[in-house]
Amino acid sequence: MHIYLYIVAAILFLLGIKRLGRVKTARSGNLVAALGMLFAVLGVCVEAEALSWVWALIAMLVGAGIGYLIATRVAMTAMPEMVAALNGLGGGASAFVAMAEQIEDSSVLTLATFGAMMAIAVPASIVIGMATMTGSGIAYLKLQGKNLAHPIAPAQRNLANAAIGAAIVGIAVWSVYSTGGWSITAMILLTILSAVIGVFLVMPIGGADMPVVVALLNSFSGVAAAASGFVIGNQMLIVAGALVGASGVILTQIMCKAMNRSLLNVLVGGVGDGKVAKDAKDYKNIRSTSPEEVAMLLDGATSCVIVPGYGLAVAQAQHVCANLAKEIERRGCSVRYAIHPVAGRMPGHMNVLLAEADVPYEKLLELDKINPEFQSTDVVIIVGANDVVNPLAREKTGSPIDGMPILDVDKARTVVMIKRSLSPGYAGVKNPLFELDNTLMVFLDAKEALQGILDELKTI
Repeated sequence: MHIYLYIVAAILFLLGIKRLGRVKTARSGNLVAALGMLFAVLGVCVEAEALSWVWALIAMLVGAGIGYLIATRVAMTAMPEMVAALNGLGGGASAFVAMAEQIEDSSVLTLATFGAMMAIAVPASIVIGMATMTGSGIAYLKLQGKNLAHPIAPAQRNLANAAIGAAIVGIAVWSVYSTGGWSITAMILLTILSAVIGVFLVMPIGGADMPVVVALLNSFSGVAAAASGFVIGNQMLIVAGALVGASGVILTQIMCKAMNRSLLNVLVGGVGDGKVAKDAKDYKNIRSTSPEEVAMLLDGATSCVIVPGYGLAVAQAQHVCANLAKEIERRGCSVRYAIHPVAGRMPGHMNVLLAEADVPYEKLLELDKINPEFQSTDVVIIVGANDVVNPLAREKTGSPIDGMPILDVDKARTVVMIKRSLSPGYAGVKNPLFELDNTLMVFLDAKEALQGILDELKTI
């Protein structure tokens, strides 16, 4: 019976992931995948004949209640942190499953005695799971803006990571052929070193690379789950983990492509590591404006593109932004949203943010589709974005954003940049867009500026 439940769950997982691939169907895809997880849990309960259904039901209700509270109470600005935390919990759970299995069997047999599958799966689950847990913890802190100092100097970091990696491989082999107390000792050392390598790998990575890191850690949590599935012999866990791992890798590749950087460069490069370029605030040709003047610009416009960034999320201005768009459209002006793949702090952050404000899915256009249209756009309103619209990316200056595909907002007739100050983005470099003749700066909080524009537009 449990096999049929697993098959239904796997089909629902696949359908859910497929629907998650499009903004318009993403919400229903999430529900389909959640239903698949319910079937998977029921399958586990049926397979484990000794399991009490009462305790299983209690556990399911408790988990569902916690999930509901998280989903309804976590602010949209904290969504990236929540995703990082959930990745960490998934990795940690997989590692603890493997630890429990090794402790149970270590008294009489070695992992090698159980065969090649266990010899590989147990250490892999511990290493990947613990590295994911601690790495996600560091990502969580970084997403909260914590300035974490790496204990090792930059010149020695890669060497230290290589040494720890070599030690992990050696101890993993030792754990496979050990029994009794030595097996437990090897497991403890493996757990500690795996936790350390997770911290050391994520700590140097800058804020601009967090979308890539979140996607990669998501993939790691899936791989760890698949490994733990082999450890306990659960087919559904293997399938679910493999799906998460594969989709996470694909998403990571998409994020790297959007930044025109390799994954290795992200892991060892560290864009936006807190160092600000000396000329980041050295601007001479700044033209500031007010919400009133922007409203007059919009009153006579026929086309408008809104570019959301993390500043929109911080100000919780998505609803005001949607209301402004409706008011602009009421005057006969077309409004679309330009979504950069790495805008915000996690993949799809802007899509989720605008969906919360009921912005129509068909108005959210990706970089490739919207870029050719900027030349015929009257007004572009940039709300809290910076690096993803920085023209410096087109030049070979050696800056951290060299070659990164950007939104070609500077080609529009008028660019309105809503930003609280001239501070740089995560990459820490100057943005020449601020000084262009067709750029107007509004130095206000995103919500305050958008509300001011909306109020003034209604009076015209």
